[in-house]
Amino acid sequence: MPIVVSVFVVMLMIGAPVGLVMVFAGGAGALSLGGLDYLIIVPDKMFSGVSSFVLIAVPYFIFTSELMSHASLTERLIAFNNALFGRIRGALSHVNITVSVFFAGLTGAAVTDTVSIGRILIPAMKEEGYSAEYSAAVTACSSIIGPIIPPSIIMVVYATILRDVSVIDLFAAGIIPGILMAGSMLAVSIFLAWRKGFPQHEPTALFAAFMAFLVSLPALMVPIVILGGILSGLTTVTEASAFAAVYTLLVGALLYRRLSWAKVWDAMVVTIRFSGVVFFLLAASAVLSWFVVRSGLARDAADIISGVSDSQTVQLLLVIAFLILLGTVMDVLPALVVVGPILHPTMVGLGFDSLHFAIIMIVTLNVSNITPPVGMTLLTAAKIAEVPTERVVVAAIPFFIAVIASILLLAFVPSLSLWLPSLLD
Repeated sequence: MPIVVSVFVVMLMIGAPVGLVMVFAGGAGALSLGGLDYLIIVPDKMFSGVSSFVLIAVPYFIFTSELMSHASLTERLIAFNNALFGRIRGALSHVNITVSVFFAGLTGAAVTDTVSIGRILIPAMKEEGYSAEYSAAVTACSSIIGPIIPPSIIMVVYATILRDVSVIDLFAAGIIPGILMAGSMLAVSIFLAWRKGFPQHEPTALFAAFMAFLVSLPALMVPIVILGGILSGLTTVTEASAFAAVYTLLVGALLYRRLSWAKVWDAMVVTIRFSGVVFFLLAASAVLSWFVVRSGLARDAADIISGVSDSQTVQLLLVIAFLILLGTVMDVLPALVVVGPILHPTMVGLGFDSLHFAIIMIVTLNVSNITPPVGMTLLTAAKIAEVPTERVVVAAIPFFIAVIASILLLAFVPSLSLWLPSLLD
């Protein structure tokens, strides 16, 4: 065990990629358990980590999100949401959040949402008189809804690493938590709009609002195609993801007429690059997961947590605090593949529901996108707004508090996560 921890810590400190850190740490664990002969397990476990059929959905989901971005879907969703909120004070702030909810059903990636929405709404908000830091903060914070409302790449990865949780159950379990987070952010946005006197638009005519809805309807059908097929049992996750990619390609090229061959090629390149990162992390995590199981590390972690307190409330709060702290130094996907194989069996062994804890872990780790110094959505939004990250961090505090309140509510009211999956049984 000491040699594994040493390899893991030293490689992280020198800035090695997280995937390599996990492979070398797992390899060191294999050496410590059985010598050189055990090293043959490393390539075998790496292959098994990426051989799951459901993982084919990952590049399809990424490709779909890239196509929708290139097809100018964001502008249509913003126009539709602006028609809904135009008469309310602080309309663009509210639109920013609600667009993220709609966009979440198309991308499942926080940074993608930040770029797609931010490049349009941040300049528009600044032009209307919103501060640059607030415009960046609301964009960055609302973007973390993306990996929670299905389809979610993070959920597919989670189900692959921990085979006792199905992707379908995770998708169903993420809908209400995602809406809850959006609602808490909207409450903050409405309060700040009243407190700071944000701009107010003229009411949108009913016919104009209806036309905005019709224009955006083909795009809004993408999450319905994905979730409808999966939750109804008509398609598997992989089949739904492939159908969504084909549907998006046809809509973007033939209906919206915004997809050229160059844009499709660019979407394919991004898909290959991002998929390569995801698959290598999964392969590496399989090596580390094997060592965690063989070494009894999960059992030791359970002993440590239960040694702090016998109260499940205290145990859950302790893990949530740890995940938030971990997110300050590690992005959500690497953090998930590193600690997921340890914490999930640990908490299930302590009596927590497997699916409930999975949602808590996914939602909490997504906070890493808005906590410095890693905070990818914060950094991205600050760059788009051309404002120092420190100012965006301060402006994001009210939304951060709302997110933490949502996490605590999800933690202590399990039915918010478990009710929809129970209907599928």
